[in-house]
Amino acid sequence: MYALVEIQGKQYKVEEGALLKVDKLNGEKGDVVQFDSVLMMQDGDTPRIGQPYLEGASVKGVLEEHGRDKKVTVLKFKRRKNYSRKYGHRQSYSMLRVKEITG
Repeated sequence: MYALVEIQGKQYKVEEGALLKVDKLNGEKGDVVQFDSVLMMQDGDTPRIGQPYLEGASVKGVLEEHGRDKKVTVLKFKRRKNYSRKYGHRQSYSMLRVKEITG
């Protein structure tokens, strides 16, 4: 059984027991979070597709940890103009363990 769920504007394919790396969620380590925006579910051979979401379907998970990705360096440069800019970005993330898919 798997489901397609929308978490903070992004879509993820989830299965029970799967570990997801999603954008940072509010909450502490060990908190249970529930997402009701399930786009599609498949149990066996019968897929169910929502319009846009399935009624009564939800995904529950537990926050495993919070962290930050590796730094992405951005460099802007224009030749012969004495222009160069360098900056970096580290995206915050949350690791989410899927416990239950209902619906």
